[in-house]
Amino acid sequence: MDKLLIRGGRRLQGEIAISGAKNAALPELCATLLVAEPVKLANIPKLQDVATTLKLLRNMGVVIDDASLDTGELTLDATDITQPVAPYELVKTMRASILVLGPLLARCGQARVSLPGGCAIGSRPVDQHIKGLQAMGAEITVEHGYIVAKAPIGADGRPRLRGARITTDMITVTGTENLLMAAALAEGETVLENAAQEPEVVDLAELLIAMGARIEGHGTSRVKVQGVATLHAPAVPHRVIPDRIETGTFLCAVLAAGGDVTLRGTRADHLDVVIDKLREAGAQIELGADSIHIRADGRPRGVSFRTSEYPAFPTDMQAQFMVLDCIAQGTSRVTETIFENRFMHVNELVRLGAHIAVDGHTAIVEGIASLSGATVMATDLRASASLVIAGLVADGETRVERIYHLDRGYDRMEAKLAKLGADIERIK
Repeated sequence: MDKLLIRGGRRLQGEIAISGAKNAALPELCATLLVAEPVKLANIPKLQDVATTLKLLRNMGVVIDDASLDTGELTLDATDITQPVAPYELVKTMRASILVLGPLLARCGQARVSLPGGCAIGSRPVDQHIKGLQAMGAEITVEHGYIVAKAPIGADGRPRLRGARITTDMITVTGTENLLMAAALAEGETVLENAAQEPEVVDLAELLIAMGARIEGHGTSRVKVQGVATLHAPAVPHRVIPDRIETGTFLCAVLAAGGDVTLRGTRADHLDVVIDKLREAGAQIELGADSIHIRADGRPRGVSFRTSEYPAFPTDMQAQFMVLDCIAQGTSRVTETIFENRFMHVNELVRLGAHIAVDGHTAIVEGIASLSGATVMATDLRASASLVIAGLVADGETRVERIYHLDRGYDRMEAKLAKLGADIERIK
């Protein structure tokens, strides 16, 4: 397996471009199943999760032209869905595969999707997806580890979901996305209460609207969808929004290592809480129309925070901010409310010399002047990013193992850091 070798102590200088958002690209790739025409997408990030999704869609019969993927462009043609099945062999490597359930059921009237396997950072139950689709009339059973779903017969004599009022027991991003896609082709009106408000959900809704869907209220907790009989390809390629978590990760890296960096092609308005916390920690930040400039000198100040659903502090930025607190002045409290096992990076940071004590869902971080390089192991996507940031500031060499986690969600992270002057290399 590949590893990253990092020699700490380098300030970061220059500018880099932010890639398209992983958490917007994956549902939008799945949304192409709703249309019997070629759909063009732009600003698709080059990630392992994207490659897995494309493999899954090809397995269903989707014809994909990825000749321009290096420039972020893809064309997907789901005119002939030959096999509305998501096999375990593919789903087990990426939980977002559950996002094919809604569009397959809406378009084909049936779907067979493997239950996702375990997840290192905690359970992500799909019961809210199933509950919502059942409210829309779907007949769903679980057989031999697969969700087997069938749509009821509609007024026109073909299988078609029915609009419904759906209130999920918890805020779920993928659940909202699955039900949003299913509702787009359902008969009548669907109202989603307690809907997720993340920018990625809004971007998916904008793509569906460009396809002809009738959606109101996206970006709020109450979304209304008036189902239509068919959808079509957007008139122009849909451009995936910038990745706010990649943006936040690089901002944390600059504040940790020190430097003067401009991030291009990003959206500051998707990161209000994160930017406020960075400023509280001592970063000097200037916002442009599609850029963020950050300057940082000296040790950051410790900041306490609590993760929650958007627009509050994102759980996907918790590990990266914890690294800042490890080297900050003062003691901080980090409270995780979304995933029960999202402190697994703590043991690895302690190996680098960090002073962290965990009490249930709260970590107490006592800042110290410096970390010490060591070999550490990534346990999940965001934990791997936190270990890379820690390596940038640690004395000596840090080796980050199992970086296939990093490749799932960061588009050539080590190359971007190297461009900013970091001493980092991938070891095959």
